[in-house]
Amino acid sequence: MVESHTFEVTSELGGRLDKALTKLLPEVSRSQLQRWIENGDVIVDGQMVKPRLKVKAGQVIQVTEPQPQKIDLTPENIPLEIVYEDRDVVVVNKPQGMVVHPAAGHPNHTLVNALLYHCPLSTINGELRPGIVHRIDKDTSGLLMVAKNDQAHQSLAAQLKAKTTAREYLALVHGVIKEGQGTIDAPLGRSPKDRKRQAIVANGRPAVTHFRVIERYAQYTLVACRLETGRTHQIRVHMKSINHPLAGDPLYGPRKTVPGNGQFLHARLLGFTHPVTGKRITLTVPLPPLFRGLIVKLRRQSGIKTVE
Repeated sequence: MVESHTFEVTSELGGRLDKALTKLLPEVSRSQLQRWIENGDVIVDGQMVKPRLKVKAGQVIQVTEPQPQKIDLTPENIPLEIVYEDRDVVVVNKPQGMVVHPAAGHPNHTLVNALLYHCPLSTINGELRPGIVHRIDKDTSGLLMVAKNDQAHQSLAAQLKAKTTAREYLALVHGVIKEGQGTIDAPLGRSPKDRKRQAIVANGRPAVTHFRVIERYAQYTLVACRLETGRTHQIRVHMKSINHPLAGDPLYGPRKTVPGNGQFLHARLLGFTHPVTGKRITLTVPLPPLFRGLIVKLRRQSGIKTVE
């Protein structure tokens, strides 16, 4: 049954529509309310509006709550590139374009669906994220470690928190970076201007990215990024903050960029201590074909200086 609400704006509720609705519907998150407004589920005086609309006393707001999308976590026989596996841990090379776990807009065909078909997973992260200790973005490729049981999950999560894991990414960025290496230490949080983006904000969570130049091209630079922290979109936001956004990035990059299906970012190295044996495991995977092909093309077009 579809639930709907009708409210008359009072003088105390004047201001931005999305802020007013957070007071009227406190059980609903502001980001969700903004999605409802953008999708046309909220109308003011019979008109579709924007979240930033300023409402006035006497106006009538009608909210029709959309039916929640049913997410059925079903094992799916999707091919996986398994780089390492034992009874406690599995490490996969995630392809670009694959979502890690089900969520609104991506109810199935995710890495978790594929993993559930392949092996048992830990239960710590709940129904929709079993086994998932850390994530990489849909359009980022590369290594991801997954826990098969709760003991392994607790150990791997503790290592991430203690910053004892090793995670290195290869990123193609716009512009030619003059320095050989550098560190970006800037806190990240949700952008106050666009809820879909992350941004450097004063009260954000600490985030540190170390980068070093691998190769320079005429208009681009290939860099290796080492993470101390693993915030959402960390490399993408940090590199943009120094005026070197990732090539192909639909959220943070310029419109004129290289052709592709998203940012050219690849998790090439992953190191961790095995949760049971205590052995240090370090794994690497090569660039995917599309990324590798672009690098070959840029090398042909540029008189490059190889740093290593």
